[in-house]
Amino acid sequence: MLRLIKWLILAVVLVVAAAVAGWYFFIRTDPAPRAEIKLTPTTPASASDLDGTWVVKPGDSNNFVGYRVTEKLFANISDTTATGRTDNVTGTMTIDGTTVSDITVTADLRDLTSDNSFRDGRIQDEGLESNKFPEAKFVLTQPITLSAVPTVGQEITTQATGDFTLHGVTKSVTITLQGRWDGTQVQVVGSLPIAFSDYNITAPTAPAVASVDDNGEMELQLFFKKSS
Repeated sequence: MLRLIKWLILAVVLVVAAAVAGWYFFIRTDPAPRAEIKLTPTTPASASDLDGTWVVKPGDSNNFVGYRVTEKLFANISDTTATGRTDNVTGTMTIDGTTVSDITVTADLRDLTSDNSFRDGRIQDEGLESNKFPEAKFVLTQPITLSAVPTVGQEITTQATGDFTLHGVTKSVTITLQGRWDGTQVQVVGSLPIAFSDYNITAPTAPAVASVDDNGEMELQLFFKKSS
């Protein structure tokens, strides 16, 4: 009988320890979302000619395309925000006076990273299915006409209309963008609401996640440098 009691006590201790460890794990992996994107202050430089072709190349950590989505973990009372980003981004645009044209931005979604490697691995085969649909792409279909030629340090807000491809589905979208030329580079930021059903995306599931919103945001921050 004494041995049986000892085994029962040990079993209870193990169950409690597992529960505490599980609770700690979920709290520790509560997503720590990156701040909402906005134009980053830069020091104006001696201005080059704004007209020409501007590019973004992969591997610059200042550049990213990513997602922002709300999820609810079983271990948390309130909703949490998950963010994932990739700097594997290429982009081009042409500026001629007050006209911005030929914008193309492509991101490799297989390199999306968040604060949770389990989430990153999951969306490669579920949800975004980035292993199957690795590319997100925006192609401008209507030139952007600015009210005046931007000056160094001036913040510009405009809208860009184009074809956006995600999860193998292409749709015409209009995205609000903010931009600023610091004399040597053009910074562009923006976000686009995404309804998963529009792109045949089913929100991924996981044992620790009670629910994931059926919508999210695509967000970007790009520093275009003039093509040599």
